[in-house]
Amino acid sequence: MSRLGPIVTLTAGAVLALGLGVASITATPAADNTAATANDTETASQAPEETPEGTETAAAEPSPSPTDTPTFEESTPPAPKKADYAGRVKGNGGLIAISLRKGKAVGYFCDGKIEAWFKGDAGSGDLELEGFGGAKVTAELAGGKATGQVAVGGKKWSFVAPTAVKPSGLYRASAIVRGARVRAGWIVLKRPQGGFTQVGTAFQDDKRVPIPELDGDSPTSPVSVNGTTVTPEDVDGFIEEMR
Repeated sequence: MSRLGPIVTLTAGAVLALGLGVASITATPAADNTAATANDTETASQAPEETPEGTETAAAEPSPSPTDTPTFEESTPPAPKKADYAGRVKGNGGLIAISLRKGKAVGYFCDGKIEAWFKGDAGSGDLELEGFGGAKVTAELAGGKATGQVAVGGKKWSFVAPTAVKPSGLYRASAIVRGARVRAGWIVLKRPQGGFTQVGTAFQDDKRVPIPELDGDSPTSPVSVNGTTVTPEDVDGFIEEMR
């Protein structure tokens, strides 16, 4: 369990085409013309010319221009339809989580002082997610991990976030109680040596309140946020609200 200090919120959002064309064009040479006799000339004036039997004439086809030659083009592989990534942010100590569902992506970054939500499209393996106030995540999805940078509050850090397997991942809870909106977000990351690292934030309206710890083995169990019971959801429960 990693519990980090007061925060400032910035909230938000191939296949190689191998083309090698080889055009082989052969033109059959036209047959030699035989000089016409005087009688032939007279006959020709009365009847149409006939192509000598057995002689074929083929029009030569134009050779392809240099611009017709196919070139090698590289495209980015598509993003997975469903995937979850979570890991540490280098040089910052915070955590980042990114989840993809059917062409859409959401992300959350928190280090205990700064937090930000992100969203965007996930059509390819190159992600660009936007957050509030110019916050941004860029990442490449390859080799079972998301590798990239997160920029928040004028600062930028790099990260490598491996594929996350539940209960690791991104969680959120929200409720409206007596006219006040309660919301909270968590990243849960299982440690190789056992136990869990967690980071998150909670607010009642715009006021930060203490963040409760999730049950690492059952992170969707109800918890109390500033005296209000809320039920955390994994990303499948709230990604539609962020689109």
